[in-house]
Amino acid sequence: MGREISNAPTNQKQQSSMAYTVEQLVAVNPYNPDILPDLENYVNEQVSSQTYSLNANLCLLRLYQFEPERMSTQIVARILIKALMATPAPDFSLCLFLIPERVNICLTMCLYLSLQTSRFRQFWDEVAKSRHILEVVPGFEQAIQEYAVHVLSLTYQKVRRSVLAEAVNIEGPSLDKFLDHHIANSGWVIEKNESKGQLIILSRNEFNHPELKKSTADGVPLDKIARIIPILG
Repeated sequence: MGREISNAPTNQKQQSSMAYTVEQLVAVNPYNPDILPDLENYVNEQVSSQTYSLNANLCLLRLYQFEPERMSTQIVARILIKALMATPAPDFSLCLFLIPERVNICLTMCLYLSLQTSRFRQFWDEVAKSRHILEVVPGFEQAIQEYAVHVLSLTYQKVRRSVLAEAVNIEGPSLDKFLDHHIANSGWVIEKNESKGQLIILSRNEFNHPELKKSTADGVPLDKIARIIPILG
């Protein structure tokens, strides 16, 4: 199950088969310690293939509670990093409840708190200090950048270029490419302001444009309202 195969299509087929098998193991006998090595291998597979299974990872953390001497701190760290990448889903908190206090999770905990409070500059500063740990998980920075954009889009109608740059930790030509991508795919618009510099107009949604939010009455068909009025009278 862990051997390398040079043929790409075959390798993809093997990954799919492995995922299906692990999920089956979790569904059939989630408290069997014999599946622990399979679940650990699956965590590494999720990292290398940039896939994710919260269910399998929670199962592994529960097994570690029953088999504390077999716990791998490296595997736990990778589970927590993958859970962070799923933000704003509550995956990190769900994993956290299953990890013993004796396990050092200071790094991921600091990152989690920074994300929860939208202190993106602090978050990226911590990432820079621990790049050797986080860079082993492909897609980490991209996942957090997507979350940062999500937060900005819920909060602002338009943001300064400098605010966006700090939130996604990108500057210069790389930021230009990032903007071009979202202009083409997310409907962003660039606005130049003499006093504030370049402003990015974000996609309209019901949070940054409350007038777009439909009221409860808007969702009630007129025929139902017509039936209710005689009853109220």
